[in-house]
Amino acid sequence: MNENEIVIRVKNLTVTFGTFRAVDNVSFEVYRGEIFGFLGANGAGKTTTMRTLCGILNPSGGKVEVGGKDVSSSTAVLKPRIGYMSQKFTLYPDLSVQENLRFAGSLYGMDEAQIDIRARKIKSFIGLPEHLSGPVGQLSGGVKQMAALAAALLHDPDFVFLDEPTAGTSPQTREAFWALIRRLAEQGKTIFVTTHYMDEAEYCGRIALMERGKMVAQGTPAELKKQFFPVKPLELSFSQPLIKQVRQALAEEGVASSVFGDCLRVRTADRAAFERATRPYQKGFSVYETEPTLEDVFLEAVSGGRGV
Repeated sequence: MNENEIVIRVKNLTVTFGTFRAVDNVSFEVYRGEIFGFLGANGAGKTTTMRTLCGILNPSGGKVEVGGKDVSSSTAVLKPRIGYMSQKFTLYPDLSVQENLRFAGSLYGMDEAQIDIRARKIKSFIGLPEHLSGPVGQLSGGVKQMAALAAALLHDPDFVFLDEPTAGTSPQTREAFWALIRRLAEQGKTIFVTTHYMDEAEYCGRIALMERGKMVAQGTPAELKKQFFPVKPLELSFSQPLIKQVRQALAEEGVASSVFGDCLRVRTADRAAFERATRPYQKGFSVYETEPTLEDVFLEAVSGGRGV
């Protein structure tokens, strides 16, 4: 396996719906066996980009290649190599897990014997019980998501596209899901995953930050933290109810900040501006440096340092 081999290449991708530009001139590359994450709020263009990579949508402009093939002209060739798990639950709720898997396999031309062999292997890999005889619609949310993942992996694809795979699931399910994603990457699968959970993005090899259809930053989590925070953020813990006043004073100095419970997180390399803004209130809080998170990075990237 050549981990430096580029297997997904997107150049100046634009997707429009009428006058609305959902994806605006986005470019990136993904390596074989990589977990590449798209991070952003709902409506940022993550799902539209993914659906274009899978050949479900046509690009309005730019070029999209998966596995060395132009997606627009090679959809039929690429289909067996792509596994796609939609954000919307797409299994049939009145069918059992096995019945859903048999239907999914038939769409890829697999015969019943092949489907049953692969289904047993995938269920074992994921940790799904072998005998779930009831309708999928009656299963818990976490088990439904695992069943949907099994359907996406049934035909053993090279490229696995997961759109918000853990949305609405429990912390335990999220943890188990990401353990499976890491195991898939270790097997050489290339994973493209969208999420709005900042902590999940830490599990990705590289991430792209999306905002209103545009890519605002790209790199490893460590690279992005270093890029946006050459100086560590500050966290203010208040002993008096002064958060609103202090935040207003910071804003007047052009210093970005965010409220986290009864604390204020300040993102600035301009310590002089911070001192000017907070000097009248310093007896009302304690302050210390803290490590930047991807949430800090995202807020800084999309706000341009203006605060959110």
